[in-house]
Amino acid sequence: MDGTILVADDDRTIRTVLTQALTRAGCRVHATSSLVTLMRWVEEGKGDLVVSDVMMPDGNGLEMLPQISAKRPNLPVIIISAQNTINTAIQAAEAQAFDYLPKPFDLPDLMKRVGKALAVPRQRRAAELEGAGDPAQGSDLPMVGRTQIMQDLYRRVARVMNADLPVMILGESGTGKSLIARAIHDFSDRRSLPFVTATATDFDDNDSALSVLSRARSGTLVIDEISDLSDSAQARLVRMMDGLPDHPPRILVTTQKPLPDAMAAGTFREDLFYRISGATLLVPALRDRIDDVPLMVDHFLARADRSGAVLPIVRKDAFDMMRNYRWPGNVRQLENLMRQLSVTAGPEGITAEDVTQALKAQPAAAELTLSVQDDRLGASVERHMRRYFDRMGGNLPPPGLYQRILREIEAPLLRLALDATSGNQAKCADLLGINRNTLRKKLNDLDIHVTRGRRLM
Repeated sequence: MDGTILVADDDRTIRTVLTQALTRAGCRVHATSSLVTLMRWVEEGKGDLVVSDVMMPDGNGLEMLPQISAKRPNLPVIIISAQNTINTAIQAAEAQAFDYLPKPFDLPDLMKRVGKALAVPRQRRAAELEGAGDPAQGSDLPMVGRTQIMQDLYRRVARVMNADLPVMILGESGTGKSLIARAIHDFSDRRSLPFVTATATDFDDNDSALSVLSRARSGTLVIDEISDLSDSAQARLVRMMDGLPDHPPRILVTTQKPLPDAMAAGTFREDLFYRISGATLLVPALRDRIDDVPLMVDHFLARADRSGAVLPIVRKDAFDMMRNYRWPGNVRQLENLMRQLSVTAGPEGITAEDVTQALKAQPAAAELTLSVQDDRLGASVERHMRRYFDRMGGNLPPPGLYQRILREIEAPLLRLALDATSGNQAKCADLLGINRNTLRKKLNDLDIHVTRGRRLM
């Protein structure tokens, strides 16, 4: 790696670590805690790459990006920030940052991105966005998180923000699909145009469908829970999309159900699927990013505090209880819980008992003792199956579920047992507690090839 890196961060430890790592990699480094100094270096023509924090003592790193671009159009900038929200990621992309990393960041990952930035010049937009919009407009979005799965989602949102592709937003109820759709619109170059949300009833007849299209104009049209559309409404939507006028609205759809499963069940049209599946964004369930719970608890309590409520502290046992809960209602359920507890908590703060009592009044209260750290096979299968049924949105999966699940479990079990017995089928059958003929039939049905002498453990 070769080049001069300008590092701007008010944290001395981060400046030291980056300086040492980049120097060892062969780069020259200028490090500062001041944006004024950074801009002076930029104006003097120093540096092949900037690595900058957002919140600095003398300004905002994101706000410096247009000035850096104006003075050095081909100078790439990597933004690092402890403000781990979707707004930060989108603002970084909108301001044409080369890349964005949340703090705390993985040093080897940052080094890879530095190498890429030095090797590939940044490509500027052909034209500036019209209508600056208000970057704080979505500051209350509860799409916050430091987990990798959320950071990956932020980056995907930023990449598809101004693409002319339809976007399918997939996720369980309460995960924030509509908020993702709104963020895509609010930070896109269509932000000054209409944002229209349509449901199944808006496609009951031709007049309703045409009315929706007319209201959306060249803005953004969100079709909420598209899998709820009837066969006739789906056909109507296909015809509408085939006859879109010049400068049509951008189409975003949300769905709780994986549409390939719905197509397999015969409840969703294949031709409609291919018209709406330009890009897919998967919004994770809260239980799949449980490490974000403390961050979101603080966010929701701060909201309650702004509305006049006293801000209670949250006890460790309460956090432990919330981290071990399954959250069938996802982020929306957590928000409602914190709104309630911000009012009902005693002077000692929010305790595990407060959380338990509040959750007992909600669906799936029996899941209070289910730990997300439980790695038993039965617990893992149950979590997998619950997610699968949740995504069906109240409908039944295609027939044959029992055999499909057994096949998924049997195949890895047989492969591991064969590896453990070095491919000896007699020993493998004895290990599994089945007769040899049964083992042979299962191996044949599952298309598992036996290799003697190979051992995994």
